[in-house]
Amino acid sequence: MTRSFRYYDLIMAAFVTVLLCSNIIGTQKVTSLWGFEFGAGILFFPLSYIFGDILTEVYGYARARKVVWAGFAALAFASVMAWVIVSLPPSADFRNQQAVETIFGGTPRIALASLIAFFCGEFCNSYTLAKMKVLTKGKALWSRTIGSTVVGELVDSIIFYPLAFFGTWETSTIVLVMTHNYLLKVLWEALCTPATYRVIAFLKRVEQEDYYDIKTKFTPFSLKID
Repeated sequence: MTRSFRYYDLIMAAFVTVLLCSNIIGTQKVTSLWGFEFGAGILFFPLSYIFGDILTEVYGYARARKVVWAGFAALAFASVMAWVIVSLPPSADFRNQQAVETIFGGTPRIALASLIAFFCGEFCNSYTLAKMKVLTKGKALWSRTIGSTVVGELVDSIIFYPLAFFGTWETSTIVLVMTHNYLLKVLWEALCTPATYRVIAFLKRVEQEDYYDIKTKFTPFSLKID
């Protein structure tokens, strides 16, 4: 019989919300702080990896896998919905078509690159953390949360930026932006480590769960709870 958990569904909802908002709202603005320019979404997108770490650490890879699929489906639907709404002809009295296209009119190439990068990066993140937990016997949580992010965000970055911008940006620009954004995302999660520790400790206590993926089947193409 599959166990039910008090906070699992809430974390899933939070994961999907952060993912959608960071990809739809956050990608629309480039900001500059202390002379350093970066996409505003970077401030929030790494939270999805933190949620992924929490899910895998507490509930295990299989349950985290279901959440990643939920996020992937939500992001895919949002991309299709945005494309349909932008493509519909505006009425004669509608004056904001250009604004709608600016905000929601990301190219299909960028949307596809984002979906593929998210799918690969999140599963690599969850797999790395699950394996490291078994190898470290549950000790040194910081090594897993940061180590899995180093791997997951790297996979995400090296897939997204070339797929989205190769041929339209200079190769040197792609490498520079990819490197800066990658380092910022990893640094951001590292700074969140104390908060991640608190959330994980709380969930393990109230859920009475601390899953070890010893016999887990790590295929991403399944929704089965092992």
